[in-house]
Amino acid sequence: MADLYLLIGGNQGDRVALLQNATDLIHERIGSVAHLSNIYQTAPWGNFKPGEEPQDFLNMALEVHTLLSPQEALRTALAIEEELGRERSNSEGRAEVERLYSSRPIDIDLIFYNNLVIDTPELTLPHPRMHLRRFVLQPLCDIAPHYIHPIYNKTLSELLSQCPDTSSCCCCC
Repeated sequence: MADLYLLIGGNQGDRVALLQNATDLIHERIGSVAHLSNIYQTAPWGNFKPGEEPQDFLNMALEVHTLLSPQEALRTALAIEEELGRERSNSEGRAEVERLYSSRPIDIDLIFYNNLVIDTPELTLPHPRMHLRRFVLQPLCDIAPHYIHPIYNKTLSELLSQCPDTSSCCCCC
């Protein structure tokens, strides 16, 4: 049994219902949801497609006990996203510098899988930019503030206190 930490979020449609649907499907298909964070509302992060005025995101973190491998968990998460209406654009595979983000009904990111460090074209764990994003760290600190990042050797609380992202991350539930 492995401990998998996920961040789920979205900024289209009935955001709260989509978070609940995603949580239910994760519980059914990936593993037992052990802990849920509060739901946080945050402004869109990154560069969005020209002309797009994205709505604020709702995000939450989950701790899941799973028997799936990291690769199986990723494939299942992507299938859940698609089932809930996520359409991926071609720009999402680009380097961070050129990436253009788009609004989405749901996004499921694998953040940690036990203490594994994985770097393949399909999957990077821990999530490579999680330590730079308040909207990831704040919900994770709700459920695992003392979890130690396997690369930076700092707790999530320490990473949050040092996070360069100054954007607002407001608890809304």
